[in-house]
Amino acid sequence: MRAAIILIGLVVTSSAVAQTVTGPQGEVFGRRVLARQLSDPWELTYGPDNHLWLTEAKGYRVSRLDPATGTKTVLLDLSPERQFPRYDRTADSLDGGKPWPQGGLMGLALHPQLLQGQPYVYLAYLYRFAGAGQRGKGGAPNYGGYFFTTRVVRYEYQAAAQTLTHPVVLCDTLPGSSDHNGGRLLIAPVGGKDYLFYSIGDLGAGQFDNGGRPNHAQQPSHYEGKILRFNLTPDADAGPADQWLPNDNPYGAARHQSAVWSIGHRNPQGLAYAVVGGAGHMYESEHGPYSDDEINLIEPGKNYGHPLVLGYNDGNYDGLAASVSDRATLPGPWYTTYPLIGSEKANAQAMGATYRDPIKTLYPNTNAFLKDFFIKTKRHAEAPEWPSEAPSSLAVYTGAAIPGWQNSLLLPTLKHGKLVRLRLNATGTRVVGDTLMYFKAPVRYRDVALSPDSRRLYLATDSASVTSGPSKEDPKGTSCKGCILEFTYQRGGSPAPAPARPAPAAPRPVGAGGAGPRRPARVVAH
Repeated sequence: MRAAIILIGLVVTSSAVAQTVTGPQGEVFGRRVLARQLSDPWELTYGPDNHLWLTEAKGYRVSRLDPATGTKTVLLDLSPERQFPRYDRTADSLDGGKPWPQGGLMGLALHPQLLQGQPYVYLAYLYRFAGAGQRGKGGAPNYGGYFFTTRVVRYEYQAAAQTLTHPVVLCDTLPGSSDHNGGRLLIAPVGGKDYLFYSIGDLGAGQFDNGGRPNHAQQPSHYEGKILRFNLTPDADAGPADQWLPNDNPYGAARHQSAVWSIGHRNPQGLAYAVVGGAGHMYESEHGPYSDDEINLIEPGKNYGHPLVLGYNDGNYDGLAASVSDRATLPGPWYTTYPLIGSEKANAQAMGATYRDPIKTLYPNTNAFLKDFFIKTKRHAEAPEWPSEAPSSLAVYTGAAIPGWQNSLLLPTLKHGKLVRLRLNATGTRVVGDTLMYFKAPVRYRDVALSPDSRRLYLATDSASVTSGPSKEDPKGTSCKGCILEFTYQRGGSPAPAPARPAPAAPRPVGAGGAGPRRPARVVAH
């Protein structure tokens, strides 16, 4: 049975000092605006220095924000590294209509020992556009796509001077696009050692103006549609590029190392790691196409299905594809380079033991609804709206300060401006209970960060209400442009229900052999 969805709007009580917001289970939060008019804040991280670290996607700045005072200090301006203009600020008559990429300066990750002898800050940003010197839009013919390139770089934090210096490139050949760049960085342990993970989308290959671009999410030899893993410090390999690639990555080979950790992702903008039930897990959120925004448990060497299985392996995309267009010059029955999905079940079976279903999908629309949508879109008729959230990031709440919140996934969303809370089971391997929604407002929430005492949540909002893709018109206005919002828990809330006791085992017949079949455990490297 599908979980109920409980939503409480932004109930605000204004005063000269503060505002309060009430959540769906009676939680009362104080609300405060820490910063405004940032240039599309993308990453928001609470650092060991008790400051918020943030990146501005279009401003190409890295800053520290004092949550006590709201004072912002710019540590680094990467604008000189961007080898293409601010197309979002240039008239199409001047630049030919060239696109700003989805993102820009995106992920940021702080070394766990940032203030203890390892002053490293890792950044990911798009720096080159192949079409910058071309006339017109700069894309490949017949909707063949816009080709950008992304860097992942390590900087050193100079605390006294408040700057980032000594850049070292981990990789500067990552493919990029105008769409589905992913862009999230995360440091997480594997086997007791910390590594750097990067989420990269399928670059929109098969959709919109990238509709004729080949999709490589299922091909381990390409970095599109993957979770990648890098070393935090170089190893002893001879090749400089190989020094940043762990030798035990699952898709590496003796003569060719690879950063690929998992495959089959669409647009993974959320990555988070947490210990739940005594085991460490990496969680990921990604945008679905016309349904099925996904939450995944990430394991090395596993295949998460895109673009052959969307959401659960439930057949709702049978006979369809991961996108559709009305451009008859593109291949296939749905005018896209996304492959035709004959049967999700057959595709999952072909992937074999490496295939993984999501632990949760949002709004898995029926095959009938999707087929009607596809037919109308192909005919250039008015297609119906579809329910989705467009999850832009992900965090795991493991604290105990807010009743009932412990071991919950938190998803900020772009399409309808809310924070979604999903409670995990005792082992952290499944979503249980209702889908709860908080802080609804006419904004696009881009990222979320948590304070160490777990009483304060920080949410970043986009500067504009327009982006590429299906969420571009929602919301149609924004109430706080480029803001950092602080929500402080004050009182109220309901404890989580106690886990249900397992049913007693049926008596085993006398003389029966070993135990019956057991559901295999999902093992996550940590």
